[in-house]
Amino acid sequence: MVQKLAAFLLVASVCAAKFPAEEYRARRANLRKDLKGVVVLFAHTEGRDQIYRVTPEPNFYYLTGWTEPGARLLITPAREILFLPHHNERLEHYEGHRASAEDKDAKTVTGFEEVLAIEKFESELDAALANYENLYALLGQPTTEKLRATHPFREISDGAPLVTKLRVKKSPAELTAIQHATDVSMEAHRAVWKQMVPGIGEYQLGATFERVFLDRGCDGPAYSTIVGSGPNSTVLHYSENQRRMDRGELVVMDAAAECDSYASDITRTVPVGGKFSARQREIYSIVLGAQKAAIAALKPGARLSGSGDTLTKVAKDYMDAHGKDMFGEGLGKYMLHGIGHQVGIDVHDPNIEGPLEAGMVVTIEPGIYLDEERIGVRIEDVVLVTDHGAQVLSAALAKEPDEIEKATSR
Repeated sequence: MVQKLAAFLLVASVCAAKFPAEEYRARRANLRKDLKGVVVLFAHTEGRDQIYRVTPEPNFYYLTGWTEPGARLLITPAREILFLPHHNERLEHYEGHRASAEDKDAKTVTGFEEVLAIEKFESELDAALANYENLYALLGQPTTEKLRATHPFREISDGAPLVTKLRVKKSPAELTAIQHATDVSMEAHRAVWKQMVPGIGEYQLGATFERVFLDRGCDGPAYSTIVGSGPNSTVLHYSENQRRMDRGELVVMDAAAECDSYASDITRTVPVGGKFSARQREIYSIVLGAQKAAIAALKPGARLSGSGDTLTKVAKDYMDAHGKDMFGEGLGKYMLHGIGHQVGIDVHDPNIEGPLEAGMVVTIEPGIYLDEERIGVRIEDVVLVTDHGAQVLSAALAKEPDEIEKATSR
């Protein structure tokens, strides 16, 4: 299967993913295959006079591809129904045309064979619950609490694991979208390297990242762009991006695009002025070696973190074996986070307990953060788990120290 997935990546750099309705139908069919009950999911709701972008609820979006607010989804082993609000002429003057169940083309537009008006949701849910005991919804959401109020004698189980089980293994279309986001992200990193000179502001480089993302037609940044220079390089999720950088400092740049609702996640650490100091190069080379060791060990059956022989342990053991801090102690303890996470619709896509499987996309991102030395280094790539190992989707972006110096020398 993964050979077919990898083949799709060959065209990813020239073809952004536009998912057909069949993609979402297949996902719903996979959910229904082992379903023993009723799944209810709600799209995001719209605030009053809303003027900012709202991200669709990811589980709802994964199963429907639907981005308009106020919709509801009901799935049983035998049926799948999308419920849509009615047209609101005043609202549509502000927000643009919206689909509704009464539209003649509702089935074609939504990709559902059953599209009903929103007021029919309660009666259809009651009919479904007459045939199935189990009810699944996303716990902790206000909409689910309303379900509890209307069905006080029905236990509601968490529906997220049912969808997560599907989300963790990416389809060819999803891989194409992730590769496209990764290609745009790599282009943005290269653009920033060309711009970087001593005295430039972190915010200026952050602006270049986002300009490239938007210029290439992507949704925007997949997460808050991190440009941490000098002492800020040791702050894992630094995002103020207000400092001006000096020659000889390191800059950790953790930035990636979201395109067609799928994320990438890339980090590179580069020297201002294009030259590592001896100590900076030493730490950088150790982090890079730890990443290479983890990627070499990545295959189906491996685990990112936890107890035992995990990829996090592989990276920390490499750090301990190849360098010391200023007190003569191993460097593994300065990796303050796990080796990586799942990537997909969310930059931190949901995880499942257990080993990695072919078709999953994860990050491998070791880092060493030495506050006393004002040295922070993180190197992060997006990696596809294949049948027998790993394929680095962001391999085209330079990370060898000589390559980094050449690309950033000014």
